[in-house]
Amino acid sequence: NFMGRVRRGGYIIFWWMGDHSPRHAPVRTDKGKMLGRVDVDTLEGLENWTPPKDLVSIIVELKEKGRL
Repeated sequence: NFMGRVRRGGYIIFWWMGDHSPRHAPVRTDKGKMLGRVDVDTLEGLENWTPPKDLVSIIVELKEKGRL
């Protein structure tokens, strides 16, 4: 599977094409610390994690550009 990766706004966002449901993107800090995973369709955090609003905005932008 193809993996995409974007570094933006202090975050590193990963995704895999053809990954299992729900479509999600693991997120790390730009220093590499794992923060959590975001459901790409609902924009909600998984495993009781609430993604910061600036991160959600970045994911929305990536979706609008067809990257996610």
